[in-house]
Amino acid sequence: QVELVESGGGLVQAGGSLSLSCTASGSVFSINAMGWYRQGPDKERELVAIVTSGQSTNYADSVKGRFTISRDTAMNTVYLQMNSLKPEDTAVYYCNAKGYSDVRSPTFFDSWGQGTQVTVSS
Repeated sequence: QVELVESGGGLVQAGGSLSLSCTASGSVFSINAMGWYRQGPDKERELVAIVTSGQSTNYADSVKGRFTISRDTAMNTVYLQMNSLKPEDTAVYYCNAKGYSDVRSPTFFDSWGQGTQVTVSS
């Protein structure tokens, strides 16, 4: 069982910044990729940014140049620095991790955090 716990988020004015963090705990053997997704009002969940075990990153076009994802592999933690926030960034942000649990019998996992609200006021 791998659990993801998120922190950060909140309310900020347009143009402001927020940061999110997410830590994986439990029987983590290895994590292939960690990322952030978001789901706005009346919208489907979408990828925001992802970082692989090799530190390769990928961003949604809508956040490129404004958001930065980073990862502390030793701590099983992923961060999302969000700058120049816009009202359209308002959403529930979810952390995701994919990898293998249980060092004695590695089992693939695809876990989600509980979500954290980010609200950007105009």
